[in-house]
Amino acid sequence: MSTVLPQASTLKPDLIHRIESMSEEDLRLVHEVLLHAEKDRLWREISADTENERLSGKWERLPEIITEVRSQLRRA
Repeated sequence: MSTVLPQASTLKPDLIHRIESMSEEDLRLVHEVLLHAEKDRLWREISADTENERLSGKWERLPEIITEVRSQLRRA
């Protein structure tokens, strides 16, 4: 089974047309799918940023900082 990929130039108008004609139940499902896709995109972005920060050494002092903050919170 082969899947035909839509043309980028017509994808947005085609999706908008299909969404406008959907039932409320189908709209809820599309909404959930879009939220899931956004969550995945953000997770990849955050993970990449975090890995870059780790490689650059920005997280080396994290255990020390956590210990300092916990100590300060105990005194408060």
